[in-house]
Amino acid sequence: MALKATIYKLQVELADMDRNLYGDYSLTIASHPSETEERMLVRILAFALNVPPNNDLGDLEFGKDICDTDGPSLWQRDLTGQVEHWIEIGQPDDRRLMKASGRAKQVSVYSFSSSTAIWWAEVATKITRARNITVWQIPAEQSKALSGLAQRGMKLQVTVQDSIVWVGDGTRSIEITPIRLLAAQ
Repeated sequence: MALKATIYKLQVELADMDRNLYGDYSLTIASHPSETEERMLVRILAFALNVPPNNDLGDLEFGKDICDTDGPSLWQRDLTGQVEHWIEIGQPDDRRLMKASGRAKQVSVYSFSSSTAIWWAEVATKITRARNITVWQIPAEQSKALSGLAQRGMKLQVTVQDSIVWVGDGTRSIEITPIRLLAAQ
């Protein structure tokens, strides 16, 4: 018998002072049995850092990237189905990134493993012709600490100020300092 996804329901209270964006978001996330809590929390972090200020160009949605190898971790599609923003979590290979670059107006990657430096050294030169890719590194110790907030029912407060992110659950708070490895041009 196949293992089923674990369902997480959460409330995200976002105060992004860098983008002057404030809002409350009710999310339901299906976590594949092979997905770690650390990766799931990085997906939630990526959602908070990329949620659009309005839905004029569509909503930011969670994808089925673990089950559907052609899909992103998160994406924003406009009303015509055109992909505005494609977001990958982890360490995708250069072919996947180039394919995403051709399909979307903007591509973002959030890598969170301690092996990010090795992956980045291998991929960086292979994606230089893509002008719409931004790559972020979440320091491994910070993403591991973030995974400690995982619960089936979560209420998270996410505050962004001066490119520093604080994620808390009311009893503890984790400071995240994303490092930009590549900026879209």
